[in-house]
Amino acid sequence: MSDRFEAVTAELRARPRRWLVTGAAGFIGSNLVEWLLANGQEVVGFDNFATGHRRNLPAAGDSRFTFIEADVRELGACREACRGVDIVLHQAALGSVPRSLKDPLTTHEVNVTGTLHLLLAAKDAGVKRFVYASSSSVYGDEPALPKVEDRVGKALSPYAASKQADELYAQIVTDAYRLETIGLRYFNVFGRRQDPEGAYAAVIPRWVAALLRHEVCTIFGDGETSRDFCYVDNVVQANVLAAMAPPKSTAVNRVYNIACGERTTLKQLYRMIRDRLAEVDPVIGVLEPAYENERPGDIRHSQADISRAKEHLGYQPVYGVAEGLDRTMAWYVEQARTAGDQGSRFA
Repeated sequence: MSDRFEAVTAELRARPRRWLVTGAAGFIGSNLVEWLLANGQEVVGFDNFATGHRRNLPAAGDSRFTFIEADVRELGACREACRGVDIVLHQAALGSVPRSLKDPLTTHEVNVTGTLHLLLAAKDAGVKRFVYASSSSVYGDEPALPKVEDRVGKALSPYAASKQADELYAQIVTDAYRLETIGLRYFNVFGRRQDPEGAYAAVIPRWVAALLRHEVCTIFGDGETSRDFCYVDNVVQANVLAAMAPPKSTAVNRVYNIACGERTTLKQLYRMIRDRLAEVDPVIGVLEPAYENERPGDIRHSQADISRAKEHLGYQPVYGVAEGLDRTMAWYVEQARTAGDQGSRFA
């Protein structure tokens, strides 16, 4: 844990704030809500359950948590949610490059129109800080590694275009209305509560679910495609640091890469997951993946330069890929045991 994060945590415990977390029933949002409540904050959760789950929300009875079931495409609901809020952590979105290629209009409505609704609602409500989830997909066809915030390429999917648009609108609202914003470009986040079900599930939970059922996993391409995988607790740290960066400082009104600054190929990732799961089920240890053609819109390699986040936010990833996978696999295995039907439910 960085010295800055420890200091910020202590400050928040001493003087709690009121937070709005959109996408609160989703993977990253629910982890943010959990951390905020554990550290004495007042939280408003906002979700329409398009991809999130009620089981991810806090148990009933916590007076510090209020939930609004609504859609970010509803401007009135966004205005209601922002009322009396100090800080917005905007995580609600429709992820997945393949989903956006299949349905670009809905991706735009949720990711772009929804974000603009919240930016305007936050501005009108006098919110002090607006932190929003962007994505490494904004780098598009920019070939240089590692990815540096000021060099982006051509978007390769509607999802990537929607995240580029979010960054543009955030900058416009900042310039025109003086709302302080910070964008966080996430690089392949993984961890507890990431849903393995559905056609657009991320690679790690999808492979975990398949392996626990003794099914063959699919790798798109030759397996040498690489990503900068980032454990969810690192992302929670980044959101809190961004929310608490000093007002009117050089840290605000910028975008930051949030990752570990490392590359892992899909072949390496598969072996790391399989070997960990084989410790509890030896049959998994002999399972080999199948290979299919690369998917449209996927980039070949991705790795983040995280020096800007370290310098301006005090961000320091605590968990590398190996440590994050240790924790993640333990969580999925426990979920499978609890469900009593191995592989049927993990989130």
